[in-house]
Amino acid sequence: MKRLVVIILTLLVLGLLGLYIFDQYWIHRYDSLIAREAGIHHIDPDLVWSIVYEETYFSPWKKGRNGEIGLMQVTPAVVREWAADTATAPLEPRSLADPTTLLSDPERNVQIGCWYLEKAGQDYRDTPGVEARMLAAYNAGPSRAADWNRVPKGAPPLTEQQFIARIDIASTRAYISSILERYHRVKSVKSGSK
Repeated sequence: MKRLVVIILTLLVLGLLGLYIFDQYWIHRYDSLIAREAGIHHIDPDLVWSIVYEETYFSPWKKGRNGEIGLMQVTPAVVREWAADTATAPLEPRSLADPTTLLSDPERNVQIGCWYLEKAGQDYRDTPGVEARMLAAYNAGPSRAADWNRVPKGAPPLTEQQFIARIDIASTRAYISSILERYHRVKSVKSGSK
């Protein structure tokens, strides 16, 4: 009987260890891609990683209910904007006609997602809590983020928490809060390991 218990416990421990190792592989398999594209677009890779975690848990085949596609849940409209804005976008017209295939490629998805995130944050570069504003623009659109960020002339900029409190779309507020919580946790773990 003792031998059976030992065998069962051993199998259980090995199974849990295997799940942990698979999970670590799964959530870090795009780290170099994220780091490269985030660096090109002057964004903290930990923020991009936290977005991908929230959006799709690193599943490149995921599609959103509003037409979002891939790891960073980029829309076809953003692809067209990216292609028009990026003179170096080496795409055939066929690729633009089929954004689903284009955005299903993790490399292209992260490239376009980081481009859009950088663009979403351009107006907030020197603002405290820039990440919350970038995420708001990324999720709800630049005009909504600008409205939430607006203060009277001469007034100090909103803090991160004041900005988040102004967001009147509950799902966007929850999205931003969840990503920022994960992002800050990742940053604190990394700074604690140095």
